[in-house]
Amino acid sequence: MKTTTSILVAGSLFLALAGLTPAQAAVDEAAATALAKKNDCTKCHAVDKTKKGPSYKKVAAKYMGKADGEQKVIEMMTKGKKVKLEDGSEEEHKIIETKDAAEQKNLAQWILSR
Repeated sequence: MKTTTSILVAGSLFLALAGLTPAQAAVDEAAATALAKKNDCTKCHAVDKTKKGPSYKKVAAKYMGKADGEQKVIEMMTKGKKVKLEDGSEEEHKIIETKDAAEQKNLAQWILSR
C-alpha cells in the first residue's frame, strides 16, 4: 500500500511540475524559410554572412538572452522602422507581407535560433 501511495504522489508531483514549464513549439523551418523567401528577406540578410543587412547569426547574438528579443525582431519585420545598414546608411526596413502573428513569431524564432 505504501508503494502505491508513493508512486501516486511522485506521479502527481511530476505532472504538476511539468505543467509549470512553458511548452514551446518547435520552429517550423520550412514555413520560416518560405516566408523569408516570399518577402525577399534574403536580398539583405543571410544566415551567416553580412549582406546589405546583418546576418541572422548577428541578429540572434544581439538579442540573445533578452526577454524582449523576439518582440524586437517581430517589430523590425512589421513596423517599417528605420534601420542602419552595414554601410552606415539608413532606410526603412521592409514590412513582411503577413498579419498572422503565428507566422511572424515562427520567423522571429527561426532567425533567433541561427
